[in-house]
This record gives sequence, structure tokens and C-alpha cells, in this order.
Amino acid sequence: MKIDGLDKSFWSGKRILLTGHSGFKGAWASLWLASMGADVTGFSLKPDTDPNLFELANIAGSVRSRFGDLRDIDAVRNVVQEAAPQIVLHMAAQPLVRRSYIDPVGTFGANVMGTVHLLEALRHADALEAVLVVTTDKVYENTEQGVSFREEDPLGGHDPYAASKAAAEIVTSSYARSFFEEKGVRVATARGGNVIGGGDFSEDRLVPDIWRALMAGQPLVLRNPAAARPWQHVLDCLCGYFTYARALTEGVELPAALNFGPPHDAAPLTVAELANAVQSALGADCVWEPANDTGPREMMTLEIDSRKARSVLGWKDQLAGTPCVSWLADWYRALNAKGDMRARTLDQIAAYEKLYRGETS
Repeated sequence: MKIDGLDKSFWSGKRILLTGHSGFKGAWASLWLASMGADVTGFSLKPDTDPNLFELANIAGSVRSRFGDLRDIDAVRNVVQEAAPQIVLHMAAQPLVRRSYIDPVGTFGANVMGTVHLLEALRHADALEAVLVVTTDKVYENTEQGVSFREEDPLGGHDPYAASKAAAEIVTSSYARSFFEEKGVRVATARGGNVIGGGDFSEDRLVPDIWRALMAGQPLVLRNPAAARPWQHVLDCLCGYFTYARALTEGVELPAALNFGPPHDAAPLTVAELANAVQSALGADCVWEPANDTGPREMMTLEIDSRKARSVLGWKDQLAGTPCVSWLADWYRALNAKGDMRARTLDQIAAYEKLYRGETS
């Protein structure tokens, strides 16, 4: 069975509350949902990088944008009341592993209590049909044995970020069973892989680090060049989220959590391999140097198995492998050429939709 997650007739007029709309994935999601006719209310902190996709693509011109902190339960209640959502996509988080070591309290506050505050406020949202809480591939107890994690594997987390997201999974499951099931509101979690694409400017992330080094004319420094990750393009990941959200809304019998990542038979790329591919696609020499100090511990191996999402939703990635790198490089080249980045972002969304429909190769 294939659920059409990009069906404009489904999204048109739907009231969507999207948390984290000022972030990398959230900005793409905001623009995409609005382009499909959804009535989107975004709630998040203000962008914390310069540049940022939220401003480059004028996301505020497409959605009802509200800035606030998930740790402020009154602010969360107010935006839920204003949005009167039918569907909620909860993407807001403190998403950085290294920052979580510096600020574990803030990380647990945003990722755990922020989720509690949102779900608590949504208990009183009368029009609510479905909630999708986005977590991460890092929610699993990773003993670094090279296994590809499946949805039924134990949750855990060495670093505060991973642990906070695993805790958010438990919070979500508790609220779903305690409060939302009896109302017929479907609640689930989506565990995405390492998402890359144009418009990411976050600290301590590989693709932004490559772009910054290139712009500054400085050597690229890699913390863990041999680390392997389940890289996937942001549009593939979001297509999975949208498909899952639609299926939940329509009452399709589904697991309470699904992985979204690259094909299970594709060998995961190391940091060094992806760095070389991105540098080459941007027309730069494939040169990097290892960091003298890699900082706090980060997992060296991470793989997730996304076969269940492919089976129950009919979802599949359109940009696995070389196209993923080509598309993100195209976006950053347009930025470097001082292009209209809202138009470029919408162009990539439209091109993706054609691939999804099988209208082009």
C-alpha cells in the first residue's frame, strides 16, 4: 500500500501546527506544506545562525510565525489555542550532540519537558486528529556493534541529546496511551536519519562546516572522519513525515514509531567519504584534516533500518546516493551566486514532487 504523502487535496486547508519552523528541517517543512495549501502555524525560537534558511527563504511570508520557548507552557498553550490544529508536527528541539554536553539541563528541558508541555496543551485541542513527534536515529541504545536498528530495539542514549530524545519517546508513548487513544487521536514518533540538504547552517554539522570552510578559504577540519551515519536528503525525510502524518490522520493501522533513513542495503558513508563527495560537488579540492581534539564522545557507527516505513506506508527515498549530494550542492551554489533562495528552495520542492510522481528522471 502506498500512502500519497504529497497529495495537495489532502493538505489544502488543513490546519497544521509545526514546531521548530525556524530551523533547517522546519523551514523546509513550512514552505512545502504552505505550497500544498496547508494553513500552517509555526512555533519556535528565533533562528540562531546568520545566515539561516528561515530568512533566506522568507518562511514568515508563507506561515503564521510565532516565536516562543517550548519550556514556557503558557506560550505553548497560547499557540495551540490560536492554531486550533488538526495535525501537529513536533520538530522543535535542541538538536546538537556537542551542545548537549555543554548544556544538558537546557537540552533535557527543551526536548523532554518541551514535549510534555506540547502534549499537555494538545489534550484540550478539540479539532486535533493526529500528532507526529519527530525524534532521531540516536534514540536507540547504541553499543556500536554495527547493527542496523529497528523500531523494536531498546531505547537508550549515551550523550544528553540522545538520552533526551529517547525520553521524549517514552513521554509521547505515555501521553498517547493515557490521554489520546480514548479520544481517537493518533500519536506517533518518527525517527529520522542524519538529514542533509541545502539551507543548513547549524554548528557542528558536516555540510555547513564544509560550506563555511569553503567560504572562508580555510581548511576543512573533521572531528571523526571514520564515523558512519545514515545520511538522507531533507526532502526524502520530510516526505516520510508527511506520509506518516497523513496515514495517522486517516486511521491507517500503523506502528507507533517508524524509522526514516537510507535504503538498508546501501553501505553507510563515513564522514570523510561524504565530505569528499560534497567538496567535489561544490567544485572544491577534496582536502581535509583531522581535528586535534574531537571533544566529547560521539558514536562512531550508527545505522537504522527503514524497511518498515517502506512497507506500511509505501514510502521510499527519491534522492538516495549521488542525487542527495548533487541537490544540496546545487542549493549552496545558488546561494554563493546570490540567487533568490526562496525561489531555489521552492524549485527543489517542485522538482522533488515530479520525481515522486514519476514525471521526470
